[in-house]
Formats: sequence, C-alpha cells, structure tokens
Amino acid sequence: MAGDDRPPEAAPDEAVPFETPDLYGAYPRLSQAQIAFLAEHGERFRVEPGQVLVREGERCADFLVILNGSIEIVEAHGTPGERVLRVHGPGRFLGELGLLQGQVAFYTARVREPGEVLSLPLDRLRVLVARDPILGDLVLRAYLGRRALLVGAGAGFRILGSRYSPDTRRLREFAARNRLPHRWIDLESDQEAEALLRRFSIPPEETPIVIWRDQRVLRNPSNAELARLIGLSSPSIEEARSDLIIVGSGPAGLAAAVYSASEGLTTDLMDTIATGGQAGTSSLIENYFGFPAGISGSDLAERGELQARKFGARVWVPAEATSLKPEEGAYRVTFAERGDVVAHTVVLATGATYRRLEVPGIERLEGASVYYAATVYEAQQCSADPVAVVGGGNSAGQAVLFLAKRVPRVHLLVRGPDLAAKMSRYLVDQIERHPRVNVVLNSEVREAEGDDVLRAIVVENNRTGERRKLVVRAMFVFIGTQPRTAWLADVVALDDRGFVLTGAAAQARASGTVWEGQGRVCLGLETSLPGVFAAGDVRSGSVKRVASAVGEGAMAIHQVHEHLGHTTVDVARHPDDGR
Repeated sequence: MAGDDRPPEAAPDEAVPFETPDLYGAYPRLSQAQIAFLAEHGERFRVEPGQVLVREGERCADFLVILNGSIEIVEAHGTPGERVLRVHGPGRFLGELGLLQGQVAFYTARVREPGEVLSLPLDRLRVLVARDPILGDLVLRAYLGRRALLVGAGAGFRILGSRYSPDTRRLREFAARNRLPHRWIDLESDQEAEALLRRFSIPPEETPIVIWRDQRVLRNPSNAELARLIGLSSPSIEEARSDLIIVGSGPAGLAAAVYSASEGLTTDLMDTIATGGQAGTSSLIENYFGFPAGISGSDLAERGELQARKFGARVWVPAEATSLKPEEGAYRVTFAERGDVVAHTVVLATGATYRRLEVPGIERLEGASVYYAATVYEAQQCSADPVAVVGGGNSAGQAVLFLAKRVPRVHLLVRGPDLAAKMSRYLVDQIERHPRVNVVLNSEVREAEGDDVLRAIVVENNRTGERRKLVVRAMFVFIGTQPRTAWLADVVALDDRGFVLTGAAAQARASGTVWEGQGRVCLGLETSLPGVFAAGDVRSGSVKRVASAVGEGAMAIHQVHEHLGHTTVDVARHPDDGR
C-alpha cells in the first residue's frame, strides 16, 4: 500500500446505490473532520472491483475506512452459498468486534466499485481513539452492533448436531456465551442436515460437527479446539509468568483486570467458558450505576474485556483452572488443556453457578428445555410457547421481563409468600404490571414431564399441599447459587457452603505457620494464603450484586499492591493514579 499527501475526499451526505442503510447505529458515517484526523496517521491505496480486503477465516490487523467507491460484506465467499450481507460507501469503516479482540474474520470484504481506502494499523488506532473519546465510542458502538447483527444473520461457522446431545448443547452454549457468529443445524428437523452429512461423509452418530467456511470440519471438538479455530485465544499458555493471575472473568474479574493492567502489572485473565460470568447471562441490568437505560450482561462483559485488553491484559478463554500451588514466593495455577501460569499474586473471581433443581424427570431435559440462564440463545428455543421461571431473586425477575417480550405467557414460581422479599422494587413493579406475567407465590416444582422436551410441570402449593399441572414448554431456574470452588477445597479455607473465606476469618483457619514472618495481618479480601485474594460472588459474605463485585475487583488490586509492597518482588507499577 502506497501513501500520499492528498487530503481525503469529503464523506458524502447521501449513500451510494445499494448501500445498506444505517438503521441501528451499526454503520455510521465518519465526519470529514474524523477522516482527516485518521488520514494524518494512515495510508491511502486504490482498490479495484473484486479485490478482497478482508478474508473470512483470517485475521485482519488494519482499520479500513472507505474514502470513495463501495465495498460489500460477503458470507461464504467463493462457495455456492455465497451471499452479500451489507454494502458500504464512502465515509464508512470496516470491521466488527472480532477485529478488536484478535479473532479471525467471520466475513469477506470485497470491493464492489473502484475507489480508495484509508488503512491504519490497529495499534495506531487504539492510540488515536484514546485521544478522541467521541471517535472511540462511535467505533465501539458500531462494532458491538455489527457483532449482534452477524449473530442474528447466522453468519460464521455452523454447528450440526442433535438437540438431545449434551455435546451439541455444550458447543452451542460456548458459542452463545462468547457471542460468536454461528448457526445451529438441527439433526432431527433441519432438511439441510442430511445433505451436509452426505457431503462430508459423516454418519449421524459422529455428530456434533462444526463446519467452517464449507472447507473444514471438526468432529465433536472441545471448547478449546473451537476457540482455536476462530482465534478466540492462543493455543497454549506455555508456562507464562505474570504479576497477577485472575481466575474468573465475571464483573469482579474484569474489574480487577482493568485496574491491574492499567497500573502496570502484567495480568492474565482466565475463564472456563466466557467473559462475563453469571452477569453475562443477564438480559438487562437496570440498576447498575451509570446506565440509566440499563445494559445487557453481554454488552457489559464485552466492554469490560475490551477495556482490559486495551491496557494490556492477556485474556484466555477457555481456560479451566484445576489446581493452585505455592511455589517459591509465587503461585502456580494449572489449567486444563492449557498448561501452567506462575504469578506473584492471584485473584480468585470464579463466581457462582445456579443450583440445579432436583425433581423427578428434569435431568434428561436440562439444556433441551430446562435452562439455568435466560439469554437470546435460550429464548430462541421457546418463542411461541408458555414458559415457567423458578426463583424469587433479581436474576429471576430480569429473566421474566426479558422472556415476557418474546413468549405469550411467563409463569413466575416463587417459593415464598412475598415477591418483594428478595427482589428489587423496580423489578417487582414491572412484573406486577406486565400483562403476560403470572406470579404464583408459595409454589414449588415437584416434577417435570416430557421425554424429549418439557411438556408440563407439577407445581405444589407449599402452604396447602395442593398440586396442579402447569403446561409449559420450557423452564428457567434461578434458585440460589453455589460457588465454583471444588478445585480449591484443599488449598484455601472455605466456609461451610464452599465460599472462600477472607480477612480475619481466613487467617484464623490458615494452616501451620503460613502467616508467620509476613509482618502484617491478612487483608480484607485476602484468603488463607498470603497473596491470594478473592472477589465477587465466590467470596464468603459478599453482596451478590454486579456493582459490589466490580468494587471488590478494584479493591482486590489495591490490596495486591499492599501485599507486593511487603515483598521484594520487582514489578512494574504506576503511581497511585486511579487505584
């Protein structure tokens, strides 16, 4: 690409012919001033019809702005299934969320009409948007919107498998939780399934399979194999060393990563499935400070991950921690299918999962029509049928309001006599006014009926003992949480429910002489091991709210600095600005 000193042409006020309209803010046009600002730091080059600028399945390291001409976004380029998704004209820019996260492209960008394009390396773009927050916000909003549109269009890879297969459900959940563009082809009901199996000579019993670009097929891949396919993270850790390992990337882990990396600590952020944690499955968080219109858990997670990456944090997904061991003044954490990371300090932010509902008939239906999250992924499976939500907390309330927009009837089953006992008032008010919601108090599920999918549930009034059958086609369960600490049981002190003890309670339960010679007491978020901290829902006694988890993640980094200040460890730290 050859640069020159000519000024960029002005972005037009009208779209070129066939240009996709900007209906959702996903395809904004840069102003003349913004293009001029970017042109000072980039290179211009001519493009000709048919020229490929971004190729599906490959990484792109440049931010591309159309100066004149037009570019079309194509799925399945060069195959019989090729289709044009969008067309962009002068003033628009290319890319979507994966460009910022280092993923491969889920589309091909091909020149439609000849013209000129401005190119900037991503590293340079990050510096420029830091100087111009308005431009940075415009790009981020567009990229978030484009990822959502790609997911909705069924672009990307395909998962072919049975709805009754646990491995199919695992792959679909991993793709959905990581907001990866994909399409599910149901082995039982989709006419395309049989043709694809014949084409790739794969018997039905060897499904699920993942099909990428009509060329590559993975047979029942692990989550790590699928992540490597689309560039979600590097293939292995190879015994990395860092100042801090953060295990778990919910709100607490993401906040810890942002503060740690921004203060100069080398930071590794790890998660078993996806960033966002339990909050990432929330359809809309309305009581989080700074978002008066609310924000979805997935949007909050994506923004937090991008912010952590901006400051240099390394994000590893999937990475399941299996052991934690002290090692010569540091700690070694082992991850399944990944390797080991050694760090001076550790923050445990593994959060908690919703408890399973233990009733007859439910096990065979879990993942098929009984769910422990309520996102677009689950809602797509039951849009025409009545559903039940079990639980009386905020997560259940958020799920009810989300589902009520998409299904004809939502039955909310609450064990107690008062909806407001554990649910925020703003949710209670909306639920009580909603015409599609039926609140059933003093109720408990006793049985689930259905062989392949849920057909009905048996509900008992826990005051009168009366039982009745409720016809629903899906059930969403939010009945309390249990910590993800099985791998820590013999390492750090836990309370009787399995949550991690911190502070004085942790020091009192510490084994042997582990605290002798430390020259200080155990800090408020510190566990029974010096230099190992816990934040968010996994911590015993924590307040189970997103804002609280974010605050604990930030506070944990302050205490990490206190711990490091009592050691001779040489780490890169910034001055106390913003801690």
